[in-house]
Amino acid sequence: MNLVTLLPFIAIIAAMFLMTRSAKKKQQQAAQMRDQMTPGTGVRTIGGMYATVKEIGDDTVTLEVAPGVHAIYAKNAIGAVLEDAEYNRIVHGIDDVTTDTPAVPDDASSLTEAPKTDLGKGEDEAPKLDLGKKDEPTGDDEPKDGKTDGEAGAK
Repeated sequence: MNLVTLLPFIAIIAAMFLMTRSAKKKQQQAAQMRDQMTPGTGVRTIGGMYATVKEIGDDTVTLEVAPGVHAIYAKNAIGAVLEDAEYNRIVHGIDDVTTDTPAVPDDASSLTEAPKTDLGKGEDEAPKLDLGKKDEPTGDDEPKDGKTDGEAGAK
């Protein structure tokens, strides 16, 4: 067999190997993340719900989704294990980070500048061009023979 005929098969096998390798890495990272869970840790489920871990079983996790409300989830349903500061910032709105960046105003009126006017302009400037709609046609556009496009015998 020629090397040129085997080259596409080798490329396909190499691509499949690389794809399965990256998928295995992602699975290992997810398993390590789930192993970091301890009771009291804040988590986000794959559905986007934030909760606190109460108990950890072999394949399940008991989460407190609201004060006094517990729900049992599969470990695979945990999308992310959050640090305490991040969990408190998202769920309780507690922001420990102080920044020196200015606050964004509620409206955009303070972000725009007033138009600058030049008072030193002379009177000899050309008038501004009006790009608005024109008034009704004056009738100069009518054909001389009186026929329009919609009538029989029109050109």
